[in-house]
Amino acid sequence: MRLRDRALLWVRLRWGLAPRTVAALTLVLLVAVGLAAFHFWSVRPQEVRAPEAVAEDPLRAGAGAGAGAGAGGAVPRPVAGAPPSPPPEPAGEIVVDVAGKVHRPGVQRLPAGSRVADALRAAGGVRAGADVTGLNRARVLMDGEQVRVGLPQAPADQAASGTTGGAAGASGPSGPAAPLSLSTATKEQLETLPGVGPVLAQHIIDHRTESGGFRSVDELRQVSGIGDRRFADLRPLVQP
Repeated sequence: MRLRDRALLWVRLRWGLAPRTVAALTLVLLVAVGLAAFHFWSVRPQEVRAPEAVAEDPLRAGAGAGAGAGAGGAVPRPVAGAPPSPPPEPAGEIVVDVAGKVHRPGVQRLPAGSRVADALRAAGGVRAGADVTGLNRARVLMDGEQVRVGLPQAPADQAASGTTGGAAGASGPSGPAAPLSLSTATKEQLETLPGVGPVLAQHIIDHRTESGGFRSVDELRQVSGIGDRRFADLRPLVQP
């Protein structure tokens, strides 16, 4: 108290202030000190704890995701910790052999589930004049089978190898087709053989006329345009 009275007395004497003014300044100073102390205390660093992770119930998550997908079409989110779903398998592929009266006979690669019509389209389409009455174009193809267009073939061979053939020549739909005679076949009948077009059929007829007929199937090798591969395809389908 004495120290305060002396300080007040010195201020009044030094600055000539009234006692009320000194008291007001003293009050303002105390308030300023209090505000400074409060500000210092409020901005002091504090320890912050990380929030604890809450595991979601897989059953409730699956049920909620299923309900959301059914109501609004939302895609369900994967459950935490669950193994990733395997990627979709690529579409399969089949290999078929298209032979006969098509523009590009040979092996064709098609997607699994393709039909006979797809194989014919991949082979360039059926040639003009080919009889495809007995050809089921809507049938689903199997891997490794042969599609025969306008070629003679016995029903037993069709059942064993899964091939499909159109009507050819004068062969009946129910009886076995006999090999085509090279010595008596017409040009139209020769064109039903695999890989034989109008030009090659005429070469066969010209060779037959010059040599007086075919005495064996091996004489086909002497015809212009018939190589080893084509001869191997024609040999089981023809006779002298």
